Amino acid sequence: MAEIIQRDGTWVFDGDALRLTPGRDRNVSLLRRTLGELVVPLGALAGVSFEQGKKSGRLRLRLRDGADPLLQASGGRLTEPNDPYQLLVEPDRYGVAEYFVDEVRNALLLDEVPSDPVTGYLLPGPSVPLSVSAGDGTASFDGEQVRLEWNWKTEDAKAAAGARTLALGDLVAVEWQPAVGLENGHLRFEVRGAATKAPPKYDPNAVELWGFKKDPLMALVAAAVQARLPHPSAAPVADVAARPLPKELAPAAEPREDDHDALLRRLRELGELRRTGVLTDEEFQLAKAAILKRM
Repeated sequence: MAEIIQRDGTWVFDGDALRLTPGRDRNVSLLRRTLGELVVPLGALAGVSFEQGKKSGRLRLRLRDGADPLLQASGGRLTEPNDPYQLLVEPDRYGVAEYFVDEVRNALLLDEVPSDPVTGYLLPGPSVPLSVSAGDGTASFDGEQVRLEWNWKTEDAKAAAGARTLALGDLVAVEWQPAVGLENGHLRFEVRGAATKAPPKYDPNAVELWGFKKDPLMALVAAAVQARLPHPSAAPVADVAARPLPKELAPAAEPREDDHDALLRRLRELGELRRTGVLTDEEFQLAKAAILKRM
């Protein structure tokens, strides 16, 4: 086991996962304190590094693309104070940090963990219910619905429409963008069937953010929703249904309708094709349903 304890937080690695706990120091960001402890499985890591500095060093974890809904929803736009995968290290603990890096790297090599993107989230995302007030409104999410409520700073045209309730099933994407310079940020929900995007100031499906202290917390709402949406690497159901099945599913001689044993053999073959990666889960389910229907 490797462990490093700092004012900025504590990281512990037990060989299978890393436990990242934010520190109690007043300089620890509000987002990290609200997010709380993270458990990152070794399989979610793409790499780890340590950078020395004159006043402090920095441990960094690099996750595999698509492993974390928070990174997916924020698009890599979390600044250093808010990034839960960075830890400030004091100079007298540089040796400990280097040992920590060596232990994690050795585990990645021994377990032969690939660094390529994943096809499903390996972290659960922030817990719900969750509610954050920032910018021109409040965004709440209970796991099934998003509710947007407006405050006195909301543009009249948007406020006139009243509070919004968006069902998770109607959402196709969520995006958090921080304020940068003179450009305001936003938390935006893309609703199925919405043809265009209005500026966040006027968009009833977006909260406009002005760069204040609580703005980063909106990224947690985005991440909680993102974790419950289909993974970006997953093909839409309609696309899967329309996609021609691999040739392995179309043998030269199809079994007769009443040939029960042949159909059972076909089911076993399909299971093997899925196990070896020839078929995706979606393709397997479609083919399995077709065979069961014939039985």
